Amino acid sequence: MRRLYVVTHPEATHHVAGRVGGWFDSRLTTRGRVHATAIAARLRELVPPAAPIELYSSDLRRAAETAAPIARRFGVDAVLVPDLREKSYGVAGGRPQAWLDERFVPPPAAGERLDHDEGVEGAETKLEWVTRVYRAVGRIRSGAAEHQVAVTHGGSLSWVVAAWLGLPVEACAYASFRASAGGITVLDEDDRFHNRTLHTLNDTSHLAG
Repeated sequence: MRRLYVVTHPEATHHVAGRVGGWFDSRLTTRGRVHATAIAARLRELVPPAAPIELYSSDLRRAAETAAPIARRFGVDAVLVPDLREKSYGVAGGRPQAWLDERFVPPPAAGERLDHDEGVEGAETKLEWVTRVYRAVGRIRSGAAEHQVAVTHGGSLSWVVAAWLGLPVEACAYASFRASAGGITVLDEDDRFHNRTLHTLNDTSHLAG
């Protein structure tokens, strides 16, 4: 069996400041660092003791800071993968969330949703975002370890799951898998039929208390 543990980074400074994340390079809060340690401990419980792992992470600071205690716990280095980043919101990155909310043009209920222009200069389209996260999952799947960990962001988690399940990019016009800060999602592939499963979505039990 092959298993991918997908971690969404815990609380970061842009969360508490009410600012747009995206490619804005915020860092973990004190609470977020505590949760990152708890995530590493939970992963150590989930991964068989003798099993080697491969660790991948978005290169944004809040994700890399989440990967650091995992790397220490397992004695591995994190491979930084820019394609695991959150969606780029262009000039809105780091600005107050209200600034983006006033300008954001939501996609239509029907019609062109993937290549839709959201009205924000420099922002990625959903198609660009999904395509690069799919590329990241392809890179992860080329690794040899049966147990892998990927640290990413709440929005990009959807496309990691969709890519793992083999959904066509076009399905991401509507598909969504909701995850909160600090959650662990588990994806499986069996050895015989090579069926891929969403085993666990957004487990946050390790964050209790």
